[in-house]
Amino acid sequence: MTGLTRRGLLEAGGGAALAASLSGEAKAVSVGAPGIAPERFPWRRGFDGQRIADLGDGTFLNPILAGDHPDPAILKDGQDYYMTFSSFDSYPGLLIWHSRDLVNWRPLKAALHKNIGSVWAVSLVKHGERYYLYIPVKSEPNSIFVIWADHIEGPWSDPIDLQMHDHIDPCHVVGEDGTRWLFLSGGDRVRLSADGLSKAGPVEHVYDPWHYPSDWIVEGFSPEGPKVFRRGDYFYLVTAVGGTAGPPTGHMVIAARSRSIDGPWENCPHNPIVRTTSVNERWWSRGHASLFEAPDGQWWSAYHGYENGYYTLGRQALLDPVTWDADGWFHMTGGDLSRPMAKPKGGTALTHGQKLSDDFAQLELGTKWNFFKPGPHEAQRASVQANVLHLAAAGSAPHDSAPLLLLAGDQAYRFTCDIEIDPGAVAGLLLFYDEKLYAGLGFTKDHFVTHQYGMERGKPRNPFGQSMRMRVTNDRHIVWYDLSGDGGESWTRFDRGMEVSGYHHNVRNGFLMLRPGLYAAGQGGARFRNFRFEAL
Repeated sequence: MTGLTRRGLLEAGGGAALAASLSGEAKAVSVGAPGIAPERFPWRRGFDGQRIADLGDGTFLNPILAGDHPDPAILKDGQDYYMTFSSFDSYPGLLIWHSRDLVNWRPLKAALHKNIGSVWAVSLVKHGERYYLYIPVKSEPNSIFVIWADHIEGPWSDPIDLQMHDHIDPCHVVGEDGTRWLFLSGGDRVRLSADGLSKAGPVEHVYDPWHYPSDWIVEGFSPEGPKVFRRGDYFYLVTAVGGTAGPPTGHMVIAARSRSIDGPWENCPHNPIVRTTSVNERWWSRGHASLFEAPDGQWWSAYHGYENGYYTLGRQALLDPVTWDADGWFHMTGGDLSRPMAKPKGGTALTHGQKLSDDFAQLELGTKWNFFKPGPHEAQRASVQANVLHLAAAGSAPHDSAPLLLLAGDQAYRFTCDIEIDPGAVAGLLLFYDEKLYAGLGFTKDHFVTHQYGMERGKPRNPFGQSMRMRVTNDRHIVWYDLSGDGGESWTRFDRGMEVSGYHHNVRNGFLMLRPGLYAAGQGGARFRNFRFEAL
């Protein structure tokens, strides 16, 4: 970490660039906030200027999916790879991503549409000709659900409650005798029925995970995220320990193996296989690894990590090569992962990512937009007509209005939208972590509403009435707002900016990220047009 204050950054030679950045029109600069590592290796840019991993020269630069893509669950299905992530309280949830080269990913469709609670680390599998998602949910009480589909893009079944309380992070695996199992956090497992849709026995403890030395700085033991796969004569059990946030040196990847799904399990002599060892590394708190074969038969792993200085972006998806030694144990690059690496060989590169800008020709719920903690009929609040998003008002403020949110993975960005409100409505643009921590700007026909720290604060007079163009800039945690009453011909800077580097899990809890979005509350509703996203 640099240890520099923002004043120190100015004195160290970044002053002119940073001042230009704060003007609202200059391109973002790389000096960043305290603790942010400089961008020694630039990413390529895709839709809306968003960063992408594929550098176009046979190499890639992590992350493969920027922004909050935690607990990757990956499925190899012939030449195709499918991956999904914990989606927590965002619905529609469990967006499936598709790749053929492991570096370039395109979104397909969301698999989960019914709100069953906060979705944690899932298992995505294919058994026979059917696809399954095993879904742990934090709710009252916690449980594990399953949904299934005959095609990866659905339709997916309604969720089936497996009635497995107080267990998380299932991983589906088939034993050497064809039996189906879910391995669970803490070293437990449970047998499944032949159709995979119910339990076929009690939960049992089968593995005591390797424990790190007692003087290491961690968040807690927390053995979680088991991933089981078979290679040759062994089943391999990959587990995360050390806590998924907290100290950057805490989270780590460990492994064990057994010749039988019934054990006994032998811990890897090289544990931990991946661990952040210095706060100077680009990627912190790395864990929840899944291993799989690339198109050329080589092995790779996907896991998550926090980007140094950008806890607000959540846990991002990282790709790490795997090698095997003569004793049948695997190794990963680990280390910093901050340099370009050779791409996996074979496969075909798909067009990566998606546009976040939206002309509202259609309503892209689940692929682009998600409601936060929606009610059972939330989707009926939103519709598009003639390139206009109509959003019915709900609640009194962002905290109870189930706002519509995007997942943006860049360190600096700007988003703009034309907004028109009904009398009695309040609407605006947000940077939203959860219902108790958000920032943004809304307006009624007479007043602005400033959102800070998850509260509604200053309410200065609104000279624009019931419609305006609003622009939000987040330049490496420095946030400001610009307003226009003439469609962007002229802009007025709103007289209240913010610094939002503390809007993240280690402050608020919840494992989420700070997401751009929009909301409508009060009475009536609001219309949104010409939503434009620009990574800086």
